[in-house]
Amino acid sequence: MNSKKYAAEVIGTFWLTFAGCGSAVIAAGFPQVGIGLLGVSLAFGLTVVTMAFAIGHISGCHLNPAVTVGLAAGGRFPASQIIPYVIAQVVGAILAAGLLYLIASGKAGFDLAGGLASNGYGDHSPGKYSLMSGFVMEVTMTAVFLFIIMGATHGRAPVGFAPLAIGLALTLIHLVSIPVTNTSVNPARSTGPALFVGGWAIQQLWLFWVAPLIGGVIGGVVYRWLGDGPEGIVAGDK
Repeated sequence: MNSKKYAAEVIGTFWLTFAGCGSAVIAAGFPQVGIGLLGVSLAFGLTVVTMAFAIGHISGCHLNPAVTVGLAAGGRFPASQIIPYVIAQVVGAILAAGLLYLIASGKAGFDLAGGLASNGYGDHSPGKYSLMSGFVMEVTMTAVFLFIIMGATHGRAPVGFAPLAIGLALTLIHLVSIPVTNTSVNPARSTGPALFVGGWAIQQLWLFWVAPLIGGVIGGVVYRWLGDGPEGIVAGDK
């Protein structure tokens, strides 16, 4: 039933946003035992690995509007299912951000000005990178992410290793791009925290929809051409 696929996407995107962003908000800079950039990168990758094994056979474990759109562009997913999948993903991300805010605000001195792991450019980029740098990084990383997803789930790819390849890819993406945009490559993950932070986070949110969606389409189309067609095994694409 489609309702179960949508529910799986809500749960999966909730987990990605809560655990991924939570690692940045709660654990990244914790005194003396903070997990740092490497830890946050691993956290995001692990959310995908764990959920891919848990719900991959139910919904395909997209967890990301850019992945859904990219898979559709690559011929792996029906266009008629894009909107409900995206809605489910955004709902999951908002629920996660709300719970993260509830927990994080229980610490003395908590301030939403910290961003709640929101994505940004310019003054709101961790490394103060420009809009152009952020746009190029997000398009490039999302395109490569979709390319890897398409390849790892191809019918002739080694069976059973797709979750690991995809999760490790997301880890590497974060290792490279956190200093530039705090890493989105996922419009839903960006939307959840931005809605609670408001202000600049909402004003800059457009970039983290436009760039990942463009990148997703590029990655899906390029792999479809390289792989001689859309052949692949992606649960939830029927």
